[in-house]
Amino acid sequence: MSDYTVRAARSTDIVGIHSLLEPMVEKRILLGKDLAVLYGAVQEFVVAEHDGRLIGCGALHVMWEDIGEVRTLLVHDDYLRHGVGRTIVEDLERRARDLGLQRLFCLTFETAFFTRRGFAPIGEQVVNADVYSQLLRSGDAGVEEFLDLAHVKPNTLGNTRMIKHLN
Repeated sequence: MSDYTVRAARSTDIVGIHSLLEPMVEKRILLGKDLAVLYGAVQEFVVAEHDGRLIGCGALHVMWEDIGEVRTLLVHDDYLRHGVGRTIVEDLERRARDLGLQRLFCLTFETAFFTRRGFAPIGEQVVNADVYSQLLRSGDAGVEEFLDLAHVKPNTLGNTRMIKHLN
């Protein structure tokens, strides 16, 4: 299937993104996000659309000068293994390069998928001590997951922290 498009999300897509997200939250694969949070991050999202129906989404969140995070990447079950997730990640990588980012982080159960995209598991220290101390102040749950803080570990059990260096 190649008759789908990936485009920047619009505010009118948020309810559809939330609907795609809910089954993943119920399965405890992704953390839930309130509609207000999704609306506030609409500019970070891209969506995949087939015949006017949202079939997938993903977000790029800038964490620091040179690093961003792939967030809320999901594809409707009916469209898995059709290249939709790959196309969304490729679009997010292009956007990351356009912003001058050099690395992309993700926290995922789908390690094989992200490994095929060039991501690799990361260890403890991925930023220098000064950047680490600055990031601690962000108050952003995704940044706290990136930093592997102890208080987020119950939310991240079984997930793998991965990173990709962009060209």
